[in-house]
Amino acid sequence: MFYLIGLGLGDLKDITVKGLEIVKQCSRVYLEMYTSILGCSLEDMQEFYGRPLLLADRDLVEQGADEILSGAGESDVALLVVGDPFGATTHTDFILRAKEKNIPYKVIHNASIMNAVGCCGLQLYKFGETVSIPYWDETWKPDSFYDKIKLNRLHNMHTLCLLDIKVKEPTPESLMRKRKEYMPPRFMSVAEAAHQLLAIVEKKDSLEKNTVLNEQSLCVGLARVGQESQQIAVGTLLEMRSTDMGGPLHSLIIPAKEMHPLEVEFLQQYAASIKLDDYNH
Repeated sequence: MFYLIGLGLGDLKDITVKGLEIVKQCSRVYLEMYTSILGCSLEDMQEFYGRPLLLADRDLVEQGADEILSGAGESDVALLVVGDPFGATTHTDFILRAKEKNIPYKVIHNASIMNAVGCCGLQLYKFGETVSIPYWDETWKPDSFYDKIKLNRLHNMHTLCLLDIKVKEPTPESLMRKRKEYMPPRFMSVAEAAHQLLAIVEKKDSLEKNTVLNEQSLCVGLARVGQESQQIAVGTLLEMRSTDMGGPLHSLIIPAKEMHPLEVEFLQQYAASIKLDDYNH
């Protein structure tokens, strides 16, 4: 049997009872930690689970799925995923490959940022399409995510922005030499995301700035959701550019232009410098 097991968001104890029982019985257990990270060390996880874990990096997950699935038809093999197994499309491919190989499988769900985002008080059913904000570099500055934020705003819906993670990314130079060397891990902060959004907004005309997004638009910053050090900050897009929310992982929310009174009341506790009633129009 192949098991795809969600670990939740906070720490090693967020795994479900069912998930933990399966981990203890498997012949091999892989830990995928490139689409997200958990707030604890590999050593602590292995001690808590009472077994060794095999690290599955990006290359193994995206190119070595057959290796992970090998033997799952005869014994139990598990892939552990931070959050929920279907929070990243990469993991869907494992299920398709298992079905092609006639390998039985089970999915053990858990909390992910997609539902835990409700911790800020914004109602989940009012969220529109989720967007991903990638790191820019000198030659690559994609901004297609802005159009999705714009569409959500026009339909009076909140936007959850998932911020880029760079783990075990090969350097451009090493790719040219065909010998992989890796850049240090990078995790986009709320401030970096706000900086890129402001750069996009600056290019827009005055009409769009008045109707869609501008430096005074309300934003919600989230850091380390589900962990003891969870942090929530509310401010303008301009203020978010200089907001330090500590270590990863961060997410950014662009709320709808009109919010429910309960949403406003809940958010106000995190907005020290502004009165949210002024933004709810």
